[in-house]
Amino acid sequence: MQDDTVSSISGARTLEEMADFWDTHSLADFDDQTYEVEMTFEPSARRSVVTIEPELMLDITQMARARNVSTQTLINVWLRQQVDRLMAQATPLEKSTT
Repeated sequence: MQDDTVSSISGARTLEEMADFWDTHSLADFDDQTYEVEMTFEPSARRSVVTIEPELMLDITQMARARNVSTQTLINVWLRQQVDRLMAQATPLEKSTT
């Protein structure tokens, strides 16, 4: 969510506030405030899911909050840095198999 955006139903300004709201409310209670929309999903925007040990995830989440970024962003930045570093060290044969 953009900083100046407020959710029309929950009044939330962040995804966390929105999640807290919907954890305790039912969409059925707001049916009169909803409307049908058409959506198109782009297959190239597909994401992968990776499980992370709970203790490690807690540490990463705390680090992300301290840096004022999302946990997902921090993990993606770290992974990109690590992959780039390893690719730079890889031999030409190793690079061609990826």
